[in-house]
Amino acid sequence: MESVDDLLSLIRLEKKSETKFLGQNYPASWGRIFGGQILAQSLHAAYQTIPNNRIAHSLHGYFILMGDINLPVEYEVDKIRDGNSFTTRRVVAYQNGKAIFNMAASFQKDENGVDHQIDAPNILPPEVLRSDMQQVERIKHKNPNYYKSLKKAQLKMFDIKPVEIMSHLETKNAIPYSHVWLKTKEKSKISLPEKQQLLAFSSDINLIATATKPHREKINQKPVFIASIDHAMWFHRDFEIDDWLLYAMDSPSASSARGFTRGSIFSKSGTLVASVTQEGLIRFKR
Repeated sequence: MESVDDLLSLIRLEKKSETKFLGQNYPASWGRIFGGQILAQSLHAAYQTIPNNRIAHSLHGYFILMGDINLPVEYEVDKIRDGNSFTTRRVVAYQNGKAIFNMAASFQKDENGVDHQIDAPNILPPEVLRSDMQQVERIKHKNPNYYKSLKKAQLKMFDIKPVEIMSHLETKNAIPYSHVWLKTKEKSKISLPEKQQLLAFSSDINLIATATKPHREKINQKPVFIASIDHAMWFHRDFEIDDWLLYAMDSPSASSARGFTRGSIFSKSGTLVASVTQEGLIRFKR
């Protein structure tokens, strides 16, 4: 999968009935369904059942079972409520008749009201930074097998420029903060719902890895299993996903084999466009 059009085609689901949809899987090299795919497709399914004047402002999802990348995913939407200002939907993703993911999403008609935001962090701009794949090149000869796996996992439809050393390339323990610039490689005129779905897909990139940064020395010595448990997003303002967005991430806590992470997504001009939280499993293998 090389282009944004390819990714949008994947996110757009086959309609089976008014509330049931069928989706195919992103060919993730790690052998299980990518969490960002399930988020984006679930949001797309919900959007197919709401009035045209409503825009998503939040979603809250739980990953229940590991998805089989070789099987299509069935999405079922529950029309919970259609109010005067807000619309609420519940989406459940199934494989082999078992729920693998569920999500609640809320949509709102456009309204005027109070408006404020926090400031974007003052960090290096994307023009002076190396890409994620340029960072990966540094381990090409030191760890060729890991290098090949990272190259294979590359999301080719996005430009990604980390500000710091990428979390999974860290060899020393570090403070749990990460900053990544990202955008789609192609310019495209798409709707706000489609931009939100692409942002949901990309919001799963590197987030839980931020919780591993204080523990890299131990993780580099012992095999570890990492997987998303839940994921929530709030969409604050319109944005362009084909222009640079700053994903500022931190991890306030890790305990009981779980890491908790947060993310703020800013436009290049400093506008806060979305917020994200995620908890993930970080379990050392026996």
